[in-house]
Amino acid sequence: MNSGRDGSALTHAQVMEILPHRDPMLLIDEVRELVPGQRVEATFWVDPAREIFQGHFPGDPVFPGVYTVECTAQATDLVLMSKPIYAGKAPLFLGINSARFYKKILPGDTLEIRAELLSERAEKAIATCKCAVYTAGDLAAETEVTIAMR
Repeated sequence: MNSGRDGSALTHAQVMEILPHRDPMLLIDEVRELVPGQRVEATFWVDPAREIFQGHFPGDPVFPGVYTVECTAQATDLVLMSKPIYAGKAPLFLGINSARFYKKILPGDTLEIRAELLSERAEKAIATCKCAVYTAGDLAAETEVTIAMR
């Protein structure tokens, strides 16, 4: 795989070169396609051994909605942090403009996370992405998140 800076893929190690997140909060495994400043398509495997499933919910585990939103925020981070002007900056989560959940995300699911730039205020280093999360080809969630680069 090449660097992903031209619309191609990123390995897990390359994702970690861009994002400051680390386990257990790194919620992007690989990138299938990245066009810096425009869009990303990433994946995340929901490991059934994650500690969160011990309490959410015993006997009927479900990936928490806030984790799903965080997946989309990290995809948004990748869209912006892959631009040279934001390289090495810290992404700050400014808000969830909208979030809708359509399907339970279960342990063992592989998420396909897509984020596309909606707007950017370059002078303030603030951007909003429209995001979608799919499992097995089905839409599981949609969000619109805003981040700032500092």
